[in-house]
Parts: sequence; structure tokens; C-alpha cells
Amino acid sequence: MSSIADLPIPSLRKGDARARAGNESAAALRRGWSHLMPSQNAALMRASFSIVAALLDAVVILGTAIACETLYHLFAYGYDGWTPPNLRLCAFAAILFVLSNVMRHEYAIKNYLSLEGHGWRGAALWSVAFLCALTFGFLAKATEESSRGAFVLFYATGFLSVYAARAGLVGVVRRSAERGGVSARRVFLVGFENDIEAFMRRYEPRESGMNIVAAVALRDRADALEDDLALAQASARMLRPDDVFILAPWSRTDVIDDCVTAFLRVPASIHLGPERVLDRFVDARINKIGAISSLNLNGRRFESLEIIAKRLFDMVFSALGLVLLAPLMLLVTAAVKLDSKGPVLFFQRRHGFNREPFRIAKFRSMTTMEDGRNVTQATAGDKRVTRVGRFIRRYNIDELPQLFNVLRGDMSLVGPRPHALVHDELFERKIALYARRHNVKPGITGWAQVHGLRGEIDSPEKIRLRVEHDLYYIDHWSLPLDVWIIFMTIFSKKAYRNAL
Repeated sequence: MSSIADLPIPSLRKGDARARAGNESAAALRRGWSHLMPSQNAALMRASFSIVAALLDAVVILGTAIACETLYHLFAYGYDGWTPPNLRLCAFAAILFVLSNVMRHEYAIKNYLSLEGHGWRGAALWSVAFLCALTFGFLAKATEESSRGAFVLFYATGFLSVYAARAGLVGVVRRSAERGGVSARRVFLVGFENDIEAFMRRYEPRESGMNIVAAVALRDRADALEDDLALAQASARMLRPDDVFILAPWSRTDVIDDCVTAFLRVPASIHLGPERVLDRFVDARINKIGAISSLNLNGRRFESLEIIAKRLFDMVFSALGLVLLAPLMLLVTAAVKLDSKGPVLFFQRRHGFNREPFRIAKFRSMTTMEDGRNVTQATAGDKRVTRVGRFIRRYNIDELPQLFNVLRGDMSLVGPRPHALVHDELFERKIALYARRHNVKPGITGWAQVHGLRGEIDSPEKIRLRVEHDLYYIDHWSLPLDVWIIFMTIFSKKAYRNAL
């Protein structure tokens, strides 16, 4: 854990004498900071990285184009050859793709601290670049001489190659950031000592590519604050950071106002440091409606078109699933009926969207049919589970009748798995953000299930992990993500773990 005293950078401690604001202090600061990376060098490093990242994309795309040309001609025609018009179109697509990324600042080093976002944003730009190249080739009549098969192969494999190369570069950048070798931003911290220490301890800014050039601790006395801020402002002018983080409780508006006034004179971006409440909301952001600015805490809200698209997706594929899986469902119906006494289908009340109750349908897999407040979770080796029930639970077949729930609109194909009512009430009391799961329709499968988070919940850690995965899905939803989760549900080994 880091504290302000442990920082490998100069820091001004609370309680220092006022004399440190004088010439002697300034000279000491210059000596202490002489080993730090100048802002010009940091800017040069970031620019160099952007050039390298752009060149990497270009080289990978052109290399993929040559490989596609070679392999296509080899397998289709039995000889190793290239089609010049094809290569020109591929080069044109590469130029468009790289320029689009440059204009959107995608090659900034901060974007390579995580692979998140490279997939969907990159795929969209790649598709646009490919279509533009195809349109240009058609207008220039270059497509008549080109190899359509090789060009389609180039589209299919080109971005996969780019994504793989970026994944490798992200790995290099992250490892370097953990060692302190990457400086995406040069950051100056100012605030109360306890708040600076808490910031360093909770967020490990170095791993986010932040190079903390200095941390100035303010004294919480009206007669000392002015001198401390004067010294901090002079220090920031000398160090030329990219960003200044003001770390003080949001309730201390007087201190924050004084800090903002002081650092408005410094050529750096000013940030109000994160309050503890923001730790609960990973996607909190500033929102503006007309002239009103607000802090949006609880992430995204589905737009009307997204709701319509998801509903159409659910209706089409649930109906298709019922048709294709009808023979299997008939076999399971007969097996359940012959294996044990009782109905084939089991209905249980669950909470859906906005906590509205509905009856979920499942193939009966146990000898009991508990509902309401008397529900005991299935455990490993549970004697209530029938022989057929054990098999259909193992392979998620007992969930297939929920396709009817999807058609009715009670559920979605993909979403947070609904729990029994009594368990909902228990988990809501224990986990603050659990109720956010009801902001979307529950699903037959979900992001948590394809990561092996299913079965018995016998510890707080298990339900916490499930909720984290469910909230990630809600905040990052897209139709491609739904398709990927369905694919993982069928083919991933993790989706079949912990079945009871």
C-alpha cells in the first residue's frame, strides 16, 4: 500500500513551515525534481507511441492482404500469385482505417492500457474503411480486375489480425505500466494528506499509466491554505503536468474553489478527484441535459431503438429455438414423465424487469416444487434431484421451456439469471447494487453463467462475483455481446461448470 511518504516522487507534507514557500523552497524543489521526465519528453514519448501503434496497424493490414492474396490464389488456382488491383484496394482500406483511427485519437497510449473498446470501435471503423474502398474500387472500375474471393477473405481476416496485434501491444503496455515505465499522463496531486494517501492506496494510478510528478499536501488551516496553494501553483508551473487532481472531500467546497482558482492559471487539465461513493459506480460520468450538468452514477440506460432491437432479437431466435429444439423437448417431456411422479413442467415465481413478478417455466428436475418463501437451494448430491433431472440440469436442458417466457416478454434470451423471491430479498439486503439487476429483463443465460458462476450460492463471494458480472453486462450491452454469450453458453466448458 502506498502512502504520501512512500511516493517515489517529491511530496510536500502537511505541517511544513511557511518558509518553504520562499526561494530556499523553490531551490530545493528544483533539486528534488531534476530527475523527473520533462513534459516535452513525455509528450514526445506519447507521440512516438501513437506513431508506432499506427504503423503496427498498417503493417499488419498490408501483411494480411498479401497473405490473403497468396493463399487464395494457391488454393483456388494452384499457383502463387498476386492481383495488383486487389493490393491497391487493400492498401487504400488500410490508409482509410489508420486515418480514421488517427482522427478519433484511438492511438493514444491511454487507450492501450486495456483491450476494452478496441473490438467494437475498431470493427466499426474497419467495416467503414472496407466499404469505402469497395465503393472507390467500383467507381474507378478497379473491381473488375480484382479477385473478389481474396478481397472478402481480406475483410474477414484483416481486423482479426489487427485485433490480435493490438492485444499483444496492450499486454506490453500494461506490463510496462505496472513497472512504472509507461506515462500516459503526467499528473500533479494536491489536497489533504489523508485523501492523497487514500487515492494512491485505492487506485494504484501507476497501473493506469499515470506518472505522479508531485503530491502537495495542504494544511487544513485558513491561515496556511493560501501559502500552500501558492507553493503548489508555482511547483505545477515548473513541472508542467498534463493533469491536476484536486483531492479533497466534495463537502469542502471552500477548499475546492480555492484550488480551482489557483490552478486555472496553470496550463493543465483540472480534475476533481473521485469521492468514495464513485467506487460503487464504475461508469459514472458527467451528463448534460440542456443547460443542466449532473453526475450520472448508475451507468447507461437503454435507448428506445436498443430496446426494440433486443426484443426483435429475442422473439426471432426464441421462436427459431422452439422449432429447432422441439424434438429434444418432446424427448425430455417423455423422460421426465417416466422417471418420476409429478408434472413435466415446474413453475416458480421470480422477479423480472422493474421487480415485476412472473412465473418462470422449467422442466421438472426435482421431486419437490417449492415456491414463495419456502425455497431451499439445490446442493451438490441433493437427493431431491431425479435421475433425469441430474442430466438435464448438467447440460442446461431444464431451462429450455423458458423460451416461452421469452416469447411472452417476461424474459430475454440473455440477461441476469433470476433468483427465487426469497433469495432476491436476502441478496438485496446484503449487496447494495444487487437491485440494479432488475433494470433489465432476466435471461435464460447470462455473462455470469458463461464464466462458470452458477449453481449453489454458499458464500458472499459467489453472489458478489455474479452481481459484478451481471452489472458488467448491463453497462456494456450490445447485440454482438448477446450473440457471443449464446455461443459461449453452447460451446464453452465454463458454462457447464457447477451444475447441480
